[in-house]
Amino acid sequence: MSNDGILDAVVVGAGPAGLTGAIYLGRFKRSFVVLDSGESRAGWIPVSHNHPGFPDGVNGLELLRRMRVQAEKYGAVIRPGRAQALKVEDGLFRLAVDGEEVRARNVLLACGVEDVEPPLPDIEGCVRRTLIRICPICDGYEVQGQSVGVIGQGPHAAAEAIFITTYSDRVALIHIGDPDSLDGAWRDKLARAGVEVIETSCERVVLEKEKIQALHFGPGEPRRFDVIYSAMGVRPRTELAQQAGVPLDSSGRLMVGEHQETSVPGLYAAGDLVRGLNQISTAEGEAAIAATHIHNSLRAREL
Repeated sequence: MSNDGILDAVVVGAGPAGLTGAIYLGRFKRSFVVLDSGESRAGWIPVSHNHPGFPDGVNGLELLRRMRVQAEKYGAVIRPGRAQALKVEDGLFRLAVDGEEVRARNVLLACGVEDVEPPLPDIEGCVRRTLIRICPICDGYEVQGQSVGVIGQGPHAAAEAIFITTYSDRVALIHIGDPDSLDGAWRDKLARAGVEVIETSCERVVLEKEKIQALHFGPGEPRRFDVIYSAMGVRPRTELAQQAGVPLDSSGRLMVGEHQETSVPGLYAAGDLVRGLNQISTAEGEAAIAATHIHNSLRAREL
C-alpha cells in the first residue's frame, strides 16, 4: 500500500476467480485486499470431477480452502466484507465496504452469480448431497442412464434438457413457466430428442431416503426421478459494475475486452459475471489474465 493508503487493487469475491486473481497479484508483489462475502457458489459443489489436476474429484469447499492457503502464502489479505457501493473519482476507485471506504487504482470484480432457485426445499443442502444438480456441463457425466427431471421454463430449460440426453434417454422437462414460452420449434426439438414435457407446476416435493425425489403434480401417483436438475437460470451480480457505468450484454453480464477490462479503465471482471459457461477453470483463466494486466499496467506507470 502506498503512503496515502491507496491499494494497487481490490478483488471483490473470494471464489475460484477471486482467489486466482489474489494468487497472481500476491506473486506480483502488489498491495491489494480480497473481499469475501462468503457466498461463493463453488462452496456448494459436493465433488467436481472436471477440474484439471484432480482425477478423483475435489470438494468445492476443499478447493476454496486450498486456493485461499495458496493466496495467503503469497501475502494476500482476505477479509470478510461486502462492497455496497463503487464509484470512480479522479482515476481512483472508492468502495464502500461495511461502513468503511477502501481506495484502489484497480478493481477486479469476481462477484459471480446467484441461482434462481426452483420451488424445492433446502436447495443448497440438496445440491451438496447431489440430490439436485445445477450444472449439466459439470455433472451430466455423473447421471448416465438415470432418470432425470429438469425443472425450468422456456428455451433455456429446454436446451439444458436436450443437453442431458447426451448421458441418459430418460429425461423429462418439468416446465413450470408459461406454456407459450416454448414455441412449436422447441417442442419439436424436445420430441426428437426423446424428452418428455410435463406441463404443470409442482404442488409438493418429497425427498425419500436422500436418493429419490417424489414430485407431486396434482391428483394421481407422484413422479419419481433419480436426480433433479435446476434449469432456472442465474442472476449476475452486476450492481457494482453498473454503479460505475459499465454496460451489460444481452444476457445481463458484463462486457470485457481481451484483458478482462470493462469499458471503465482499471475495472476488470472475471468468472461467471462475464460469460455464461459458468466453469471454474474458465473463471480461473480469466482472473489470471486480469491480474497480469493489472500488474503490467501499474508497472508501465511506475517506470
